[in-house]
Amino acid sequence: MALGAQEVRGFSASEAPLVRDLPTVSRDLVRECRRQIQNGRDPLGEALCALRSPEERRPRGATYTPRPIVSAMLRWTATSGRKPVRVVDPGVGSARFLLAAGQRFPEAALIGIEIDPLAALIARANLAAASLTTRSEIVVDDFRNYRLPEQDGTTLFVGNPPYVRHHLIGPQWKGWLVRVARERGLDASQLAGLYVYFFLAVVGHARPGDYGAFITAAEWLDVNYGRVLREMFLGPLGGRAITLVEPTAQPFPDAATTATITCFEFGARPSSIRVRRVEKLDELGALEDGGRLIRRERLEAANRWTPLTRLQKKTPCGFVELGELCRVHRGQVTGANKVWIAGEHSSGLPDSVLFPSVTKARELFNANGLLLDPAPLRRVIDLPADLDELPPAGRRAVDAFLRRAVTLGAADGYIARMRKAWWAVGLREPAPILASYMARRPPAFVRNLADARHINIAHGIYPRETIPETALQTLTEYLGRSVGLGSGRTYAGGLTKFEPKEMERLFVPDLPMLNEPWSLPA
Repeated sequence: MALGAQEVRGFSASEAPLVRDLPTVSRDLVRECRRQIQNGRDPLGEALCALRSPEERRPRGATYTPRPIVSAMLRWTATSGRKPVRVVDPGVGSARFLLAAGQRFPEAALIGIEIDPLAALIARANLAAASLTTRSEIVVDDFRNYRLPEQDGTTLFVGNPPYVRHHLIGPQWKGWLVRVARERGLDASQLAGLYVYFFLAVVGHARPGDYGAFITAAEWLDVNYGRVLREMFLGPLGGRAITLVEPTAQPFPDAATTATITCFEFGARPSSIRVRRVEKLDELGALEDGGRLIRRERLEAANRWTPLTRLQKKTPCGFVELGELCRVHRGQVTGANKVWIAGEHSSGLPDSVLFPSVTKARELFNANGLLLDPAPLRRVIDLPADLDELPPAGRRAVDAFLRRAVTLGAADGYIARMRKAWWAVGLREPAPILASYMARRPPAFVRNLADARHINIAHGIYPRETIPETALQTLTEYLGRSVGLGSGRTYAGGLTKFEPKEMERLFVPDLPMLNEPWSLPA
């Protein structure tokens, strides 16, 4: 308030209670804070992030954007001599984007929408300290509700829409997403994150010639619930460029995740889209330089876009894709682990239907590349579809177990109903190599000498033809030391996932090298 927050238009009733009976602030502190803001720092935003942990900020999706990303996005917005008459940040936070836009576009009006009253106060203070009071407005509202006033001239939409997972979004808003998307000829999934809602709201606000740049999680490029955003990008948004920022660049200081900067010009329909990846923030440069151009038709035909962002690597001499040597299969889904993983409820079952199995990813991480002993593993119950195959004594024990399983709801689940026999889990044969496929660390590859089965927390790697033991061990070791997070897809929250087909595309030494490990490159 001492910095002049209340002088910025839009001061709301929801902010008023926060500023009652405040203590006096020293002039020196105000002067120092103003100096830092004018030099491009954000001491108030940093203080808010320190006071509220990432867990506390997560329900509102409040993750503040580092300065190098803000600068790169604003550089793109000024390309081709564009001069917007107003700049809109739909999730303004501490106004980092509006401050940069105010310097780059000295005649543009600055509008920030923010649902958190405390963040709104910080945005006001930053704008006032930067002498942007007369052309700024902060609105405490939900951008999905907000009605942007009509205005002649170009509007720039820029910012970091909040990332909130679907399970924290209320049913009324999920209904809003589906309804509004349908009104615009789109089909939206209720599993979409909150940032998809913001893109959809922009489609409702924007007019031909308006443009923008948003930074979000990158998962929308691949997942089914991101399809509506892919359709918006190629349709009304007028997508022009996509830049993937790898987790190694730490695009968000408190979240290990791949980020995507999406640049668009409403109503445009470019024949090609520029796509690039950066591993360090200082590689961002100009968002429409570098990378590769991808024809619109290729994007329209692809169900997943991340593979298209990778430059096609030339196969190293003596190497092949893993899929040429092995098939990769995800483990079986039980449909009810509490029933099909053995415990007190399954006592008395014969050993013939109890299979030592990897049921937790940490069992692979703790194996250090070699699984020797099945004894510590839990048993998964895998009954034959034809129960008459069982001997009489075993059949009586199985019948008693199945009666208990029915009371536990094992026969009613979707997976059980899709099986030929609801009680037959159908575990795969032991895979010579097991691999974790989702974690906040590179996958673990483990030689499975324990002949353990696996459920859907792991992938099984099965040779297409017989591979000698020494070659299998060499292959396991090579995968363990060569595969990093960049080879998979990283979701907001830092989880990196490898689908079976993605794992099959990994380059590995061909059999002659595997049989002669001393010939492998260091």
